[in-house]
Amino acid sequence: MEMLSPHPGGGIFEALDGHMYGNYSNSNTLVMLHGFGTDQHVWHYLIPVLACFFRVVVFDMAFTPNVRPGLYDADKYSNYTAYADDLLGVLDQLQLDKVIYLGHSMSAMVGCIAAVKKPELFQQLILLSGSPRYLNAEGYYGGFSLPEVEGIFNQISQNYQEWVEDFAQHVIIVNDSQAQLEFEQDLLRMDPTTTLGLSKVVFLSDWRVILPQVTVPTILMSSKEDHVVPVSVDYYMEKEMGGPTQLNLLPTSGHFPMLTAHDLLLRALGGVLGIKNSTSKC
Repeated sequence: MEMLSPHPGGGIFEALDGHMYGNYSNSNTLVMLHGFGTDQHVWHYLIPVLACFFRVVVFDMAFTPNVRPGLYDADKYSNYTAYADDLLGVLDQLQLDKVIYLGHSMSAMVGCIAAVKKPELFQQLILLSGSPRYLNAEGYYGGFSLPEVEGIFNQISQNYQEWVEDFAQHVIIVNDSQAQLEFEQDLLRMDPTTTLGLSKVVFLSDWRVILPQVTVPTILMSSKEDHVVPVSVDYYMEKEMGGPTQLNLLPTSGHFPMLTAHDLLLRALGGVLGIKNSTSKC
């Protein structure tokens, strides 16, 4: 796997610790954006394989400790729109269009917002373990009650270390100590105040209204068992998306299949992206 030279200059791509893998001659670009509490390293099992077939672009969201100091502002990033603007800024700086976008967790909705703003930049959206709303509502089961998310906020405030351990175990589900450790370490690298603010942005969000506006062809992927995103959400999104949509429920458990079932996920991605030997490195 070849890591391409950083793009010259000091734009948003560099500020967000952006990296490219693969080769410039490959006209197909895959942009991968991580979700809540992690960073681009969460894709470490996938990148060596996918870079054989695509020019792979990854970067960190502004809440991570890896970005340029001073970049993160809690008021600016008080909803997903600012993250979508960062994504569009990266595509603009790198002069990319017709990209395949793979967004995990909160970045599924970030990609939807960006694709509504500038659909011409996206060839396909792959939304992994995404949800437009986590709170239950009338006629909608998002997986969480308001007291449950308020309990999350309180635990983050009162005992961050304990919450990290409990939450990581809850969302990983499967008995995978390495995956749980990776997620715990990512969360512990974050400032608890930032995590608390981000958790409110995520768990109190409601982006259901944007789904019918998404006309870019979309693949929905989720584990069949996910304590963060129940399958009811997957079926809801499949029904509400505005463009051609395909749902692929993975026969595994947990919110992080890229860590706990990466071979399975690579095979599923290979199927929708039309690549063979999708679990073998170059």
